[in-house]
Amino acid sequence: MASEQVEAADDASALALKILVAGGFGVGKTTLVGSVSEIRPLRTEELLSEAGQLVDDTDCVDHKVTTTVAMDFGRITIRSGLALYLFGTPGQDRFWFIWDELSQGALGAVVLADTRRLEDCFPAVDYFEHRRIPFVVAVNCFPGARPYGAHDVSRALDLDQGTPVVLCDARDRDSGKEVLIRLVEYAGRMHTARLLDSVS
Repeated sequence: MASEQVEAADDASALALKILVAGGFGVGKTTLVGSVSEIRPLRTEELLSEAGQLVDDTDCVDHKVTTTVAMDFGRITIRSGLALYLFGTPGQDRFWFIWDELSQGALGAVVLADTRRLEDCFPAVDYFEHRRIPFVVAVNCFPGARPYGAHDVSRALDLDQGTPVVLCDARDRDSGKEVLIRLVEYAGRMHTARLLDSVS
């Protein structure tokens, strides 16, 4: 009984942060959330339909047979007392109305990018810049894709100076965890700087 009370107290004092995982259609958002989550991830995937082929660009992802229609959800403990709740956003334009709900209270976001379809992450970059939500760009290194360095991607996306760009493999838990750690560190610095600006 005493040990259960101690565990309950630890859970109550733990810090939980909300993180969004965004990006274009088929870039690996569901894969990233699933690979790092320590709980069975919640997925809202549906089979791609013929009607969807008229509006979804499946170039370079022609093997994709499902799509997220609401969100993905997972959780990862970064260290004792710090957990991240991950919300993967749908990638298609027609589901973007969900983004406003999901972004409420978010510490920051990961924008996944595929260098074969780099233009697909422009809307996510614009969305978070416009709302002043800190984000990192994580380049999902797909097999066979031409490799680009972080500086090249940053320049191509015209990112604000200091916005981190990291290379990752969304299938690999350690790689995904490193992306999340970079985001938490960056978002922490951004929020601290804004707080200091507001009181100066």
